[in-house]
Amino acid sequence: MLHGHGDDGYRYGGQILADFSTNVWYGGEPAGLKEYIFGSWTDINRYPEVAAESLTAKIAAHHGLSGNQVLVANGTTESIYLIAQLFAGKKTTIVTPAFSEYEDACAMHGHEMQFLSWKECLELPRLKSDLVFICNPNNPTGFNFPDLRDWLRLNRHCVFVVDEAFIDFAPAAESMLEALGQFENLIIMRSLTKAYAIPGLRLGYIIAENEWIDRLLRLKQPWSVNAVALAAGSFIFDHFNAVQPPVEQLLMDKNELTNRLRQNEALEIEDSETHFFLAKTIIRNAAQLKTFLLEEHRILIRDAGNFRNLTRQHFRIATLNPEKNELLINAMEAWKTRYY
Repeated sequence: MLHGHGDDGYRYGGQILADFSTNVWYGGEPAGLKEYIFGSWTDINRYPEVAAESLTAKIAAHHGLSGNQVLVANGTTESIYLIAQLFAGKKTTIVTPAFSEYEDACAMHGHEMQFLSWKECLELPRLKSDLVFICNPNNPTGFNFPDLRDWLRLNRHCVFVVDEAFIDFAPAAESMLEALGQFENLIIMRSLTKAYAIPGLRLGYIIAENEWIDRLLRLKQPWSVNAVALAAGSFIFDHFNAVQPPVEQLLMDKNELTNRLRQNEALEIEDSETHFFLAKTIIRNAAQLKTFLLEEHRILIRDAGNFRNLTRQHFRIATLNPEKNELLINAMEAWKTRYY
C-alpha cells in the first residue's frame, strides 16, 4: 500500500496544527542527534557500509547478542519484505487488524494467506501455517499479547514474526527478546523510528537466530541503510539511556485524553496499552470526520477504515502534548454539535 498510511499531511494543502495520525513520539528527535549527524556529514561523500556492520555490532552488544543474530534494515518495512521474500509461496497467517505491509509483502511474494482476529489468537489455536505475522503491542489497537510464548510452543513448526515496533511505548508488554534462545521459530522486528522520531530516516532491525539472519542477508540489497541513518542509529545506542522518551508521562496524558473524549456522545473510545488508541465515530464515518477536522480545525487523524476487520467508522489517535490534545477534544465537540 503506497498510500493510506498515517502521517499523510503532505497530501493536503495548508499547515497542520496537530498531527494525531502518526504514532511516532511527538517530541522530536533526541537532543544532540542533529548536531551529531551534521558532524558526520562528510560520510555522505562515500558509500555507507554494505550491511551496516558497525551499527549491527552496537545493537548486538546492547542486547547481549552476537552480531550474526542482528540484521539492520531500512525501516521495519524492509524487514517485512525481506522476510516475506524468504518465505515466498508459503502458507502465512496474519493476525488482524494489522499493518497493511504484512499482507502486501506476502501478496507480492505469492504467499497463501489466512487472517485470524486478535480475539481468535488469544485462544492459542494450532496453526497449519508456515509463517505468522503478529504485531505486539498491536498496531492499530494498542493491545499487548499476553501468551506469545505459549503460542510459539504449541506451533513449533510455524515461524512467528513478532513486530515489536511499539514495544518502547508499552511498559506492560513482554518483549520476546528474552525468549530468543528458547525458540528457533522466532523472528523479531524492531523499529528505531517511532520512539526516537526519525521516520524520515528509515531505520530498524531484525533479531533472530543466526540461521535466519544468514538467509535474510543473502536476499538483502547492499547499501540499503544510508550513512545518515547509520549515524543516527550509532548516536542512539551510544546515548541509549539519555534518549528515551518520557513514556510514563505520555501514557498518563493518553489516559487523560481518552477520559475526556469518552464524554463525547458522538464517539466510542477503545482501550489501549500504548500511547495510541482506536476510536469510532457513531455519526457519519471516519473519512468524513478526517475531512472535517482538516478543513475546519487543521487537525489530522488516521482514518482506520482500511485496516482489515475494522469498519468505516474507525479512526486511530496518537497522543500529543496536553495543549494539542485540548485542540482535538474541542474539535470533536464541534463535530458532535454539527452532526449529532
